Amino acid sequence: MAQTPSNMLPLGTRAPAFNLTDTVSGKTVSLDAAKGAKGTVVLFICNHCPYVRHINAALVRAAIDYQPRGIAFIAISSNDVVNYPQDSPDQMKAHAKAEGYPFPYLYDASQDVAKAYQAACTPDLYLFDSKLSLVYRGQFDESRPNKGAATGTDLRRAMDSVLAGNAVGAEQQPSVGCNIKWKSA
Repeated sequence: MAQTPSNMLPLGTRAPAFNLTDTVSGKTVSLDAAKGAKGTVVLFICNHCPYVRHINAALVRAAIDYQPRGIAFIAISSNDVVNYPQDSPDQMKAHAKAEGYPFPYLYDASQDVAKAYQAACTPDLYLFDSKLSLVYRGQFDESRPNKGAATGTDLRRAMDSVLAGNAVGAEQQPSVGCNIKWKSA
C-alpha cells in the first residue's frame, strides 16, 4: 500500500465548480446546488483504497454530525474504472449504500474535477467556507490503516472553527492515501 500525500492546494483558493452525476440518485449535482450554508467539504475517495476504508465509518459520523449544522459533504471518485472496475459507478452506488453515505457520491469520469482540485490521493479532503474559499486541506486525522482508530479530529477541528466564525489554523498536515488512479495517456 503506497502512500501518496495530498498536494496542499493553496489556502484561499476558490472551490472549482463542477457538475457531476451522483451514482446513487442518478442526478447531476453541481457544487453550487450542493454547497452548505456555512461550509462545504469536498472529498476525493474511492471504494477500494484501504485508507478510505479505514475512515469510512468516522466519515459518515462526521457528516451526520455536521450536515445539520450547515456544512455539506460531497464525495467524488475520479479513479480510472477501466483498470479499477471496483470503482465503477455501479460499484460506487452499492458501496455508498452499504456504508450509509449521507452525502452524494459523484463520479468524475473525465478526471477534470480531480485535476482542478489538484487532488492526488484518496482520501483527499478540502473544507471551504460559506463563500467557497479554501480554509482547510489535509488529513482527516492522524490515524492510518492498522494505526489507530479514525476519529476525524483534524477535519472536525477545522469545521468547528468555521462554525464558530474563527480562522482555521494554517498549520495543516497533508492527507495520505492511495494515489488517484489516473487514466493512461
